[in-house]
Amino acid sequence: MRSDHAGSVVVGVDGSDSALDATRWAAAEAARRSCGLRLVAAVAHTMFRPIGVPQLGQEYQRRVWERAAEEHLAAAVDAVREVTPEAQVQHEVRGGEARMVLHAESEGAALVVLGSRGRGGFTGLLLGSVAISVAADAVCPVVVVRGAHSPDGPAVVGIDGRGAADEPALHFAFEEAALRAVPVVAVHTWSGAVLDPFLVPTLDPKAVLVEEEQLLDERIAPWRSKYPGVEVRLAVALDGAARELVTHSEGAGLLVVGSRGLGPVAGLTMGSVSQAVLHHAACPVAVVRPETADQDD
Repeated sequence: MRSDHAGSVVVGVDGSDSALDATRWAAAEAARRSCGLRLVAAVAHTMFRPIGVPQLGQEYQRRVWERAAEEHLAAAVDAVREVTPEAQVQHEVRGGEARMVLHAESEGAALVVLGSRGRGGFTGLLLGSVAISVAADAVCPVVVVRGAHSPDGPAVVGIDGRGAADEPALHFAFEEAALRAVPVVAVHTWSGAVLDPFLVPTLDPKAVLVEEEQLLDERIAPWRSKYPGVEVRLAVALDGAARELVTHSEGAGLLVVGSRGLGPVAGLTMGSVSQAVLHHAACPVAVVRPETADQDD
């Protein structure tokens, strides 16, 4: 992405109600971050087919799709004005497949924001390859706006607790909590499925939870020091990661997950946990890859 767009919140716009919802969320987020807001519509060249009246040609088809994209962007600008009337908004129709356009836009962006259901250039969002590709490959964190918007709700973050893989998600969650003046809820799950089945009956569940909570508290300690004004709540459970994260998403302002991890939060952008969270979370979901979070603060 060009340097004049660096640090902006970028929104994928396709004319759907979901995209307009994502645009409103992104407008509020850009205002919180005091950064630019950029709206982008993608028009794939593969859409230019001789349909209806073939003799009109590909140039006619291109103009039709670009005009529709411009109308979608105009509606998105109106949605921005509902949230932040004085916001400076950039908008552009770009040629290319949605996932490739969004990947390019993510270079230097603060955040890429998408709706939970799309059409046109963003068809099949959350159900097909576009959302997975963007979340897996974007050069910045990606937020999929779904569920209820609770700006006063906590920032929930899934914690693996086994190394540096948690750092980007933790950084993003604490940053968001500080911007919103809300608590962080750190969620960690433990499963006996990783042990020899003959040992499981001998375990004391209460003792396991106490030990895991102590480990989680130690894991969070550096972030408490870095963000002393942010309240932290710990949530440890003997349960599946996806179910626990979805449960805690109720009433949350944002659910933050890492894209790669170990143990119960592994493979969040490609595996069953990510699918469950993206399909069933009751609030917007942020997917943060290890390479995307700036931890210089």
